[in-house]
Amino acid sequence: MATSVVHRFLRLLHGVAPWRSSFHHCEITALSQSLQPLWKLPFRAFRTDARKVHTAPARTTFLLRPLPILLATGGGYAGYRQYEKYRERELEKLGLEIPPKLAGHWEVALYKSVPTRLLSRAWGRLNQVELPHWLRRPVYSLYIWTFGVNMKEAAVEDLHHYRNLSEFFRRKLKPQARPVCGLHSVISPSDGKILNFGQVKNCEVEQVKGVTYSLESFLGPRTYTEDLPFPPAASCDSFKNQLVTREGNELYHCVIYLAPGDYHCFHSPTDWTVSHRRHFPGSLMSVNPGMARWIKELFCHNERVVLTGDWKHGFFSLTAVGATNVGSIRIYFDRDLHTNSPRHSKGSYNDFSFVTHTNREGVPMRKGEHLGEFNLGSTIVLIFEAPKDFNFQLKTGQKIRFGEALGSL
Repeated sequence: MATSVVHRFLRLLHGVAPWRSSFHHCEITALSQSLQPLWKLPFRAFRTDARKVHTAPARTTFLLRPLPILLATGGGYAGYRQYEKYRERELEKLGLEIPPKLAGHWEVALYKSVPTRLLSRAWGRLNQVELPHWLRRPVYSLYIWTFGVNMKEAAVEDLHHYRNLSEFFRRKLKPQARPVCGLHSVISPSDGKILNFGQVKNCEVEQVKGVTYSLESFLGPRTYTEDLPFPPAASCDSFKNQLVTREGNELYHCVIYLAPGDYHCFHSPTDWTVSHRRHFPGSLMSVNPGMARWIKELFCHNERVVLTGDWKHGFFSLTAVGATNVGSIRIYFDRDLHTNSPRHSKGSYNDFSFVTHTNREGVPMRKGEHLGEFNLGSTIVLIFEAPKDFNFQLKTGQKIRFGEALGSL
């Protein structure tokens, strides 16, 4: 159809000007050659009042492609963030203190819009897929090489023993691999890196130096029940004061970050009794030290399980904070706990009391006893009451292993 239209047009030119010379014939031939590419274009027909007309679809010379633009923008932003981290590390080497640059509200909102809960559930399903026997060693060896896992400490060193990634992440240690310090009253509940520690001041807890989160937002409001002898707090100071049950005591905290290559189980840090559990469904943002320096109240945004109770000096709590791909938090003695579940919505919390009419004390835990586990690296936060002469045996940023001393009187 396209060819016949062009031929008619050329014959029309010849018919209108038969007297033209051969020079004009060459012009028409050149025009014919220039119109030849149009023959291959798909023509569309549409009807007007007079006759049927054929036209070729319009072709744009420039098309906006959202995926390359998104990748370029995201890559540029990630590159800028990496440069900022590199510059901060270089300044720290020179002994210069760098004030933290906090994320804006729009940056936090954008991050929280990422479906990390759904992705973490998908990751959890993937972890439970049984690997073929021949594939286990290559997969686990790659993970060991990437994150520096020390398999000599594992109770079972044979990589073929672990049927899936979940079993490998939750591997047990040899009994002698982590001796429990008996000289100090509080030990590290897990392997990890010390992000911060010290006294809680003005109801604000430091997740890293210079970046804080609200004590009440993190632990949740104190609800008066027969199992929780804490009346509702009228102010920030009264909330802190009701946690300190004995005169002359102070409130202390310690933050331990578990990297993906660390031992993923956590243990009881002291002799205490767990009386209550509070589960906060929430986001599952990364909790690595870089993010902790960037997002204020990061631990309050994320999903977490708060265990509260008492030890010999008063109030004691241990909080397991979830992270990206770490939606699964397991407490061994709490079979009713289900984290990162679609039935739980963000912004709420679920309480459970271990104090019953038949058990008026709760769940007793011995120092070093198995308490729970993560599916991947995450964070443990201890908040507890102790006398004013309590001293931490720590340095910020140091690596620590389960069973080593955190502090003592």
